[in-house]
Amino acid sequence: MLLSKVNRRKAGRFVPVVLAGLILAACTTQQPPAPAVDVQGAETGTSAYYLQQMQQSRDDSKTGWQLLAIRALINEGKAPDAAKLLQTLPDNLTAVQKQELSLLKAQYAVSVHNAADAVPSLKAIDLSSLSSDQKGRYYRTYIAATAAQPTLDTLRAFIALQPLLPSADEQQKNINATWQALRAIPQPQANNFVINANENILQGWLDLLGVYYRSNNNQDALKAGVKDWQIRYPDNPASKRLPAGLLQSMNMTAASTNTIALLLPLSGPAAIFSQAIEQGFEDARNGVLAQASSPQTSAASAGQASPATAAPSGTSAPVVGSADMPISATRPAAAAAPAAPVSQNAVVSPSAASVTSLTDPATGNPSAASAGQVNATPATPATPALPATAPANSEAQIRVYDTNTRPVDQLLQQAQSDGATLVVGPLLKENVQQVANTSTPLNILALNEPDGLQNHANMCYFALSPEDEARDAARHIRAQNKQMPLLLIPANSYGQRVANAFAQEWQKLGGSQVEEQTFGSIADLKARINSNSGIAMTGTPVTVQPANNTAGSAVSVAGMTFNAPQTAPEAPAAASGNIDSVYIVASQGELALIKPMITMRTGSRSNIALYASSRSSQSGAGPDFRLEMDGLQFSDIPLLSGANPALMQQAVKKFNNDYSLARLYAMGVDAWTLANHFSQLRNSTGYQIDGNTGILSAGSNCVIDRTLSWNQYSQGEIVPVPQTAH
Repeated sequence: MLLSKVNRRKAGRFVPVVLAGLILAACTTQQPPAPAVDVQGAETGTSAYYLQQMQQSRDDSKTGWQLLAIRALINEGKAPDAAKLLQTLPDNLTAVQKQELSLLKAQYAVSVHNAADAVPSLKAIDLSSLSSDQKGRYYRTYIAATAAQPTLDTLRAFIALQPLLPSADEQQKNINATWQALRAIPQPQANNFVINANENILQGWLDLLGVYYRSNNNQDALKAGVKDWQIRYPDNPASKRLPAGLLQSMNMTAASTNTIALLLPLSGPAAIFSQAIEQGFEDARNGVLAQASSPQTSAASAGQASPATAAPSGTSAPVVGSADMPISATRPAAAAAPAAPVSQNAVVSPSAASVTSLTDPATGNPSAASAGQVNATPATPATPALPATAPANSEAQIRVYDTNTRPVDQLLQQAQSDGATLVVGPLLKENVQQVANTSTPLNILALNEPDGLQNHANMCYFALSPEDEARDAARHIRAQNKQMPLLLIPANSYGQRVANAFAQEWQKLGGSQVEEQTFGSIADLKARINSNSGIAMTGTPVTVQPANNTAGSAVSVAGMTFNAPQTAPEAPAAASGNIDSVYIVASQGELALIKPMITMRTGSRSNIALYASSRSSQSGAGPDFRLEMDGLQFSDIPLLSGANPALMQQAVKKFNNDYSLARLYAMGVDAWTLANHFSQLRNSTGYQIDGNTGILSAGSNCVIDRTLSWNQYSQGEIVPVPQTAH
């Protein structure tokens, strides 16, 4: 009995141990719990990992894993896969998931170069509900979406991103990028920014831009101005670590301009264009422009005088390259001639008043700290209204070489032997191509852009090309929130070059398809008017050609183009959407027929916006033409848009009211300024000058990009188009 009782007690103690072992064994065979899903946190896995977790989840966490997978796919450059997952998300998202979805939609739009769709998605987000990681992605996405045309809100995004960056290296990169974005904003627009009273960091950045613009011609003054700025804004991130681009400008070694070689075709068909460029270059060197820009001269120019009848005046040196003259000649300083006003009836332009860029106060703000406009204050102006021109230097020697007398490689060797360190020119595209293929130690500011552009450490390219103007038009029309443009272009290679450049820039800015319709001669247009056919708002899609593949039968000389024979336009196919804007590339006579033909089809109350190139901006347009063009916007260089009325009247008088030659004269003026800032142009991407041919900035390969002035016909007058806040 005793033995059996002992055995039962031992067995009783053994049962709990066995049960515990069985329970433990069962637990070890179960799957480990799935990790928590945090769509607001930092990305730590790959898209493959998140997709696996999504497939294994059967509860509410599946949507979270799907959102994380979409984010990872976008970051890995797998946009098509991300798009498929975006389309399969359920409708019943939580508030946190909806915020993340809006952010992902914006990131996806940027990743497929559709910036126009990114900003609306971002504006739907409540910033205050985002995590620190989400805010960082928000600001980076906003910056990427507006990088092509930075705005005040872009600067606010850079400022808000700065404290979220973990390392000093990332913070320095953000400071550098902030400065580049600030420099990319047109100076007139920056002058009219309205900011909130509590935006001290933003005000500091705008003041630093003002210091730069006031002193960038004088390194000592720039260094002193920046030092004073650092004392006034000790809390600005850039005060402790200056932007790399600004430091580069402060320590730049200026290119020598004591002897400049000017390479132009002074004989042959292009001689008249070269003379206009040379005249502008010489006037800038000799200080003639300073007199034209003075308050006394400007005041005097308000009166009327008889129309100009004189032919272009040359310099005191004889024509270079003639039979009895050497291959080069030194141009002495010419006496400054007083500016003479031109009759307002002869020159139709907004030159009676200075163009002031008007910007609406910013209403959107990616920073939660500045949601309203209470206590708003205008930003400190960054620059004077007149275009910048390098200081006159009558001591500089200008040696002019005729590119029609000897091969350009021999002229370069001659210029180097003559002591030149910098070359301005050549002008003809084929000559620029030859220079690009020639090894030379000289710095070269080419006055055209060759096909198959090459990046050379000693070359910059400055051209008044129709492609330049087309790209600027695309940016302007896109900034006015147009979605479906129609191009009305000549039926020749010139028109195709314009269409190709416009479409390339439009798609770069996130736009979709661009339509084109061609037209023939004035006789063809008149025939269409007589048949009451008008111009339908339809076109064929522009087939974008690779950049620099624009060879054709048209010959261009710094924006002046001799067209190939025109052919009758083909019947257009139906457009892929509703046309909301038309860009017209036509002469003044052609435009006088085209605009009524558009109205004939669309009606006088149509909402389709009309734009035109500078090709239609010429002297001689009377009140009837201005009234007929009512509402149409057109681009032109600042010199012919009222930025400097006295200089404009002086220029058109020189060239007997020929606006085409006046533009080339302005090109010569700006070539002097660019030559004096060659080091900055070559070494500082985005370097910007407020010139007479546009706001000039050095882009990739040191190609000088131009932002033009835009004006509008309004009730018989010509008025500036306010800058669009976009």
